[in-house]
Amino acid sequence: MSQNRLNFPDKDLRHSSMRVTNTGTTQEEIGKIFQVMSEFAEGFDQLSGIHPAVSFFGSARTKRSHKHYRFARSTAKLLSASGFSIISGGGPGIMEAVNRGAQDGGSPSIGLNIVLPGRSETPNEYQDVSIAFHNFFVRKLMFVQYASAYVVMPGGLGTLDEVIECLVLMQTDKARRIPVILAGRSYWKGLVDWLEDTLLAEKTISKSDFDLFQILDEPEDIRDAIMDHYELHGFNPLLKRQHIQI
Repeated sequence: MSQNRLNFPDKDLRHSSMRVTNTGTTQEEIGKIFQVMSEFAEGFDQLSGIHPAVSFFGSARTKRSHKHYRFARSTAKLLSASGFSIISGGGPGIMEAVNRGAQDGGSPSIGLNIVLPGRSETPNEYQDVSIAFHNFFVRKLMFVQYASAYVVMPGGLGTLDEVIECLVLMQTDKARRIPVILAGRSYWKGLVDWLEDTLLAEKTISKSDFDLFQILDEPEDIRDAIMDHYELHGFNPLLKRQHIQI
């Protein structure tokens, strides 16, 4: 059994984990704090005037010839022409399609680009406002902070991460409930079936959680669903809801 346990040569070591012994690391952490603060400040400064806006999520790997690319561009164009600024991750694939659609429709096209280590992903050329982030969590906040709706195009792990986080924020009342639309029933049906057949069956989620999102198949239906929501609820949340978000 002793071979399966950690060996602490110095008993005091187990109680010293909170002591600062490396000033170099501390300086690096302080530098990281200022980097994060700088990214928050730039994001708030550049995005404070874009309301209302729709945040799109989707794959960076989608080719221009793919139907999902055309779907994303058409949907963004309709929403842009309706007066919504359009926010994407600023990269290629679906993100490029979304920014192109935003410019097609005449409203601001925003790209929240992420700098990834060891990768040379070039921001797409269809951005009116382009911001580069080194920290995913700052970038995610910008997606959420300024969104009046989320449109989730087909995507991979990053897309799943983004939409699940948005749903959790609404489920826990950390963000107000706004339209979350999964675009393309054939793509998202398997995930929704798994949520129902496994998570709901095991009672790890509630039936009411399925009210947090909807699946739609046509760009016009997505636009209409978002417009209908705000015709009913208005764009300005109640004071109680504003307090919860703050």
